Amino acid sequence: IKVMGSLFSKKENKVNRITEQDKAILSLKQQRDKLKQYQKKINLNLEKEKEIAKKLLMDGKKEKAKLMLKKKRYQENLLQKTDSQLENIDKMVHEVEFSLIQIKVAEGLKQGNEALKKLHEMMSLEDVEKIMDDTKEAVEYQNEINALIGGVLSEEDENEILAELNELDKINELPSVPKHELTEIVNLDSVITKQDTARKVKAKETPVAAS
Repeated sequence: IKVMGSLFSKKENKVNRITEQDKAILSLKQQRDKLKQYQKKINLNLEKEKEIAKKLLMDGKKEKAKLMLKKKRYQENLLQKTDSQLENIDKMVHEVEFSLIQIKVAEGLKQGNEALKKLHEMMSLEDVEKIMDDTKEAVEYQNEINALIGGVLSEEDENEILAELNELDKINELPSVPKHELTEIVNLDSVITKQDTARKVKAKETPVAAS
C-alpha cells in the first residue's frame, strides 16, 4: 500500500508541475496576443494621425499639428519596443525546461504588462479628431497627450518630428490639379490606348508577303 501511495504521489507531483508550466506558457501566449492586437490598432491609427496633422497645418494650427506628430512618433517608438518584447515572449514560449526559465518567465510577464499598460494608455487617446476643435475638451485632450509623452522623446525624435512637419507643410503648399484637367488627362490616355490596340490588331490581320 505504501508503494502504491508513493507512486500516486509522484504521479500527482508530475501533473502539478506540468500544470504550472502550462499556466505560465498560457499567460505568455495571452500576453503576446494582446500586444499584437494593440500593435494592429496603433498601426491603423498612425496614418490617420498624419492626415489629421496635415489638416491642422492647412488650418494654420501648427502647434496642434506638431503635437499630433509627437503622438505619432511616441507610438512608433512604442511599437519598436513591443516588437522586441514579442520576440522575447516567443523565445520563452518555445523553451523546453520550465525550471530553467521560471525567473525569465516572471520577468517577461512583468515587462509585457508594462508594455501593455503603455499601449492601453495610448489607445485611450485614440479619438484624435478631438484635437481639431477649439473646445475645452480639445484642450484637455492636448494636455493628456503632453502628460503622456512629456520628457520621453529624444532630441533625435524632436528633429525628425520637425522634418516631417515641414514636409507636410510643403505638400499642403503644392497647387492642386483641377478636376476637369485630370478628366482630360484620363480621356487622352484612353484614346491613346485604343489607338495602340487598333494598330496592333491591324498589324496581326495584315498578311505577310511571301518571299
